[in-house]
Amino acid sequence: MTYDFDKITDRRNTNSLKWDVGENELPMWVADMDFETAPAVKSEILKTANHGIFGYSITTDAYFKAYADFFRERYGAPFTPDAMVYVSGVVAAISSIVRRVTNPGENVLIQAPVYNIFYNSILNNGRRVLSSDLAYKNGEYLVDFKDLEQKLSNPLTTLMILCNPHNPIGKIWDKKTLKKIAELCEKYSVTVVSDEIHSPVTPPGKKYVPFASVSKTADDISITCLAASKAFNIAGLQSACLYIKNPALRYKIYRGINNDEVGEPNIFAINANVAALTEGGEWLDELNAYIAENRRFAEKFIDDNIPSLHVVAADASYLLWVDISGVSNDSVAFSENLRKKTGLFVNDGSEYGESGKTFIRINLGTQRKRVEDGLKRLESFVNKK
Repeated sequence: MTYDFDKITDRRNTNSLKWDVGENELPMWVADMDFETAPAVKSEILKTANHGIFGYSITTDAYFKAYADFFRERYGAPFTPDAMVYVSGVVAAISSIVRRVTNPGENVLIQAPVYNIFYNSILNNGRRVLSSDLAYKNGEYLVDFKDLEQKLSNPLTTLMILCNPHNPIGKIWDKKTLKKIAELCEKYSVTVVSDEIHSPVTPPGKKYVPFASVSKTADDISITCLAASKAFNIAGLQSACLYIKNPALRYKIYRGINNDEVGEPNIFAINANVAALTEGGEWLDELNAYIAENRRFAEKFIDDNIPSLHVVAADASYLLWVDISGVSNDSVAFSENLRKKTGLFVNDGSEYGESGKTFIRINLGTQRKRVEDGLKRLESFVNKK
């Protein structure tokens, strides 16, 4: 490998949210990696810093072109620069979209277990969460289309938040599934916002399917949320991008983003994103290979040493979704005791909905040595060593 992902980094005392923990604690929770970003990104940030002037900044054509080219070339996405909108973050975008596309009291449909902040974006804006829970059968998650159609047909359901690839389970939805979702949403006049923030974090040999790419219908009724933040570990730069093919819908969302004051970039964001997407391809490929090895290592370790737990097979992301039902039916108590007794800090599955109460989420976006350390702590806790 050209890049050393085994290099141990020290993030303590750097105002890191992830590493704001006790001295002997190991944080493997929030979706934030412990690797230095791609050299091209670091170089661009240092160049901006050395300029020494940090005034107001603008969004450039190069920013939107970088996003459009990256996703078109890698994944066959239909994205074009003219159909894109800058936003300071995917969560900020989703909250703004909820306010613009729905009315207070209406339903926003999600598919639990799903990213916990979706709930905040819905409930904090006076809308109702309506979950069409994913079906969990034989260790695999599938869409329950009968339930999904029933809930989409509710006249109060006006927006669906799709997670693609799905967080926390790491599933890449196939074209057939996405096309069927698009057809149902069009049938019942439901707009789709597709959160595709984890899409570039896919192992060698796998590619995610952009929702907007599966049909003209999907392209027309959707808003796609994109960001380089997860793949290049630049979440702190507060930058993302929306692709919205439908001009009327795009203008509505653009107005919402600007009314909510989340449409202006910071001085570091624009050029750093351009560098990541135009110059960071080799680094990203090696990162994905490294994470894939971390996943294989974790799956084998748990299978060999903690057989009472079950790892759900994943297609994407650096997140491990682990079924703990063999030892506990309460992920909150499990994760709290795990942290208290071993110092390992993971996410309890209940954060992602009621259907996640017998799961935990573990972040593998760290050095192999730390992955091994974390798994040994988990082993000692479960097996009472």
